[in-house]
Amino acid sequence: MPDHVHVLLEGFTDQSDFRRCAKLAKQRSGAAYALTADQRLWQKGYYEHVLRDDEDSKEVAFYIIANPVRAGLVQSPDKYPLSGSDQWSIRELMEWVTKT
Repeated sequence: MPDHVHVLLEGFTDQSDFRRCAKLAKQRSGAAYALTADQRLWQKGYYEHVLRDDEDSKEVAFYIIANPVRAGLVQSPDKYPLSGSDQWSIRELMEWVTKT
């Protein structure tokens, strides 16, 4: 998205640290951006939502990849070049949603 980002993260150990992850991601991407632009990349803070046991991470992932479609940027989630997952392909998410 041109003005915001959605990220779905899963911690696998008790040492997983969302706040540290968010801080490092913003620092590193902001520093890289600063090399090419004369403005800040990130605003202060962020919004987080912890999934409950009854929430399906695939549904959340599909919501995220469908966001550029809802915004009118592309006709299909697989056409947005900045979407991706290391768990599921966009095609898998799209197929899964159409089956439910």
